[in-house]
Amino acid sequence: MKILIADDELRLRKVVALHLKKAGFAVLEAGNGKQAMTLAKEHKPDVIVLDIMMPEMNGLEACEAIKADPELAGIPIILLTAMAEADDIEKGNAAGAEYYLTKPFSPKELIDKINSNLKN
Repeated sequence: MKILIADDELRLRKVVALHLKKAGFAVLEAGNGKQAMTLAKEHKPDVIVLDIMMPEMNGLEACEAIKADPELAGIPIILLTAMAEADDIEKGNAAGAEYYLTKPFSPKELIDKINSNLKN
């Protein structure tokens, strides 16, 4: 199973990638939403994890673009972000994300969300 994680914070991205690899997933990494779009089109991951605040194309824009692409629209998206206000969560849902996790988060919680998406 392939998971694409996009976060501009390299250290956090590497920590999340390490936890996902330990859980048995193949991991693709992107530093912004634009890279995430390119990798998603190229590799068709099983789940995409997006930070919201990223350069070039933020996570909400990337989420909307992925959901608008017929080849990618069925891929579940998890937004993983420090933006925790109710309005932020609404924007994430409106963009098409299946789940919204706020930082700080537990790697187990993220893995559980990924596994539940893969079962559906």
